Amino acid sequence: MSTLALRGPARVVVLQHRRTLWITGALALVGIVLMGVAWWVTSAAASTFDDTGCSVRHTVHGCGIAVRHFLSVELYFNHLLGYAGVAMMVLPAAFGMFVAGPMIGRELEDGTYRLSWSQSVSPARWLTAKLAVPAVLTVSGVSVLSAVYGWAWFRARGTNYPVQWFEPQVYGAMGPAPVGYALLCLALGALAAVLVRRTLPAMAVTAAAYAVVLVVMNAVRGDLWPMRTDTTDLGREIPYPSAASDVSVGWMTGGGTRLGGTTCVSADDVDACMARHGAVSQYIDYHPAAHFWPLQLIETGILLVLAAAAVAVTFRVLRRSHG
Repeated sequence: MSTLALRGPARVVVLQHRRTLWITGALALVGIVLMGVAWWVTSAAASTFDDTGCSVRHTVHGCGIAVRHFLSVELYFNHLLGYAGVAMMVLPAAFGMFVAGPMIGRELEDGTYRLSWSQSVSPARWLTAKLAVPAVLTVSGVSVLSAVYGWAWFRARGTNYPVQWFEPQVYGAMGPAPVGYALLCLALGALAAVLVRRTLPAMAVTAAAYAVVLVVMNAVRGDLWPMRTDTTDLGREIPYPSAASDVSVGWMTGGGTRLGGTTCVSADDVDACMARHGAVSQYIDYHPAAHFWPLQLIETGILLVLAAAAVAVTFRVLRRSHG
């Protein structure tokens, strides 16, 4: 974003925080390059291992060192994906805390906002610039990082250490959800700043609010989209779905009534217990990998609605406080 193309309060925001913007961009670029290099090393190790004629699952004499080296490289890439996923989950909190602290909270605490407001810049326009600049940069930057992570995760599926799509640090690092969380944190940071009007407390409130949102969304995520249900006749082994999350297993009567998976767990004669309860089939509820996008889109929609509500409240509080 060139400062020459910006005018008024937006240009001031970029100039005030240009060092932070450059550092953030550099760190993001380093992360992207690191992920690309790590996959290049992993891919090269796989090609070298294939040339040896050795097998991971049927290791023979003389292949131990080659297998161990190959698996260690793949495990390193798996760990890198995990660390990158955690970093992607922390990133929204960092954005929100920056808005709550150095960008808005500090000006309200020190009173430097009066300088802008005395130069024909209304409080609403001032706050709009404070939100618009980081929002544009956040959407573009997080979208790129999320796409890079998704690319790396897709490549890792073919390794001996695949990372499942439903793991929190993976699910929260790719797709549109990271953008939704980042925008919500920006809104929460602005709201905390205008309410608390002190730098460090506003940052702490933002971090705490984000933690609450994460806990709640992780708890309700499985209910955002209907699960798939498979049934099998009683006595037959029920096929366990691969790459599935929120798996729930139980029994079902002829009338369609569900019996929990622990219904006959302590019975001496399980078959007699099942017959007594009228069970005729087994069921399994789960979210397959195909549910990733419906879950992501619904969750992102919820986050954007919350962000819009937080922004509306922020402007209302600022208007009531300063007219």
